[in-house]
Amino acid sequence: MQKQQLIQACRDYLKDKINSLNTIINEVTESSNSESKSSAGDKHETSKAMMQLEIEKLGTQLKEAELQLAEFEKINFNKIHQSIEQGSLVETNKGYFLIASSIGKISVDDKTVFVISSKSPLAVAFSGKKLKDKISFNGMEYFIESVF
Repeated sequence: MQKQQLIQACRDYLKDKINSLNTIINEVTESSNSESKSSAGDKHETSKAMMQLEIEKLGTQLKEAELQLAEFEKINFNKIHQSIEQGSLVETNKGYFLIASSIGKISVDDKTVFVISSKSPLAVAFSGKKLKDKISFNGMEYFIESVF
């Protein structure tokens, strides 16, 4: 698996998430603006208020996704890692982990990679570990097979 291919897949995922949220916000805004004003008073006002709350919620999600992408872009993935830290791709006996952002499961070249935040409990447990180290976490043993 190419690390750069994985990083691009993560970027694409985050950009797609941002684009999807923008599309949904635009659709809800258009729907809200085009809703007939001839509707009965209270029902119309309640509907408009609910749509406004939905737009605000989506706006918050959009800001979080944009911040997540900005933080992801700041990570130095080209550094050669002697120990696990932010930006490391880690191969363990339990699978692959990219210490970067809380994206979740991504598949690249028929391999599944768990992209986790450097602040997540598992990433904290991995932090500073080196090739052939063992980590016990939540009753599971992780054996570090490679660090990229």
